[in-house]
Amino acid sequence: MIEADDDSDTSPHDLEMGSDVEYSNINLSLAAQLSGAAHSFTQMQGDLDRQRLLGDRPRMVYESVLDDGLEGIEHQESSPLLVDCEYERLLRRAKTEDLSEVSGIGCLYQSGVDRLGRPVVVFCGKWFPAHNIDLEKALLYLIYLLDPIVKGDYVIAYFHTLTSSNNYPSLQWLKDVYSILPYKYKKNLKAFYIVHPTFWTKMMTWWFTTFMAPAIKTKVHSLPGVEHLYSAIAKDQLEIPAYITEYDMATNGIHYFQPITNTSSPAS
Repeated sequence: MIEADDDSDTSPHDLEMGSDVEYSNINLSLAAQLSGAAHSFTQMQGDLDRQRLLGDRPRMVYESVLDDGLEGIEHQESSPLLVDCEYERLLRRAKTEDLSEVSGIGCLYQSGVDRLGRPVVVFCGKWFPAHNIDLEKALLYLIYLLDPIVKGDYVIAYFHTLTSSNNYPSLQWLKDVYSILPYKYKKNLKAFYIVHPTFWTKMMTWWFTTFMAPAIKTKVHSLPGVEHLYSAIAKDQLEIPAYITEYDMATNGIHYFQPITNTSSPAS
């Protein structure tokens, strides 16, 4: 099982905001309820998602993760060699197939660097049509975009702004994607910012990072507004759609947060 890295992000935002993922507010009762709901949901959609995502790919050892819980993950994790072989196959496809169907949506792209010189990957949830897109193509585009980036440290900013159920992929699909991506994706990810979170995102984040992706749990940070990002990412390095900034101003106002920035040299 992959352990959480000791070199998790210590950006200015982390020093200022502290542990902003509110795991402590989600008790065992919620965990039990969520477990039952997630199990029923993924049982109905798991096979369909796997077929759409992986085509004729053989069934993986992750089928019973939700049934077995964290202990199941510890005993069923596939070997790095198996993951690498599958990933290389998908990478070759990503470099040769037409992915304009996904790239044209504009929901995933690189936007400058953070205050430590690390590439910032932006994902706009509202623009991701989870139930009206070829999920296999979506995975291939993710690999095509991120493969050259994840060779070094990087951060992700996910904007949950104005999303709906039409933008939410299934938990099973997220689990499959996470299992396919090799270790460098998890190790070199230094921060995953969730901007404009909801109760749904907090529940899913807690569930996913506790039972499926504990290696990145300490790297996930929920932020109530865009200006909170400016501690870690300069404003001129963050290119986001107008609907996000308009929503942010309507919800939080303007100049509602004064970031404390780090004056140290960017990491090499």
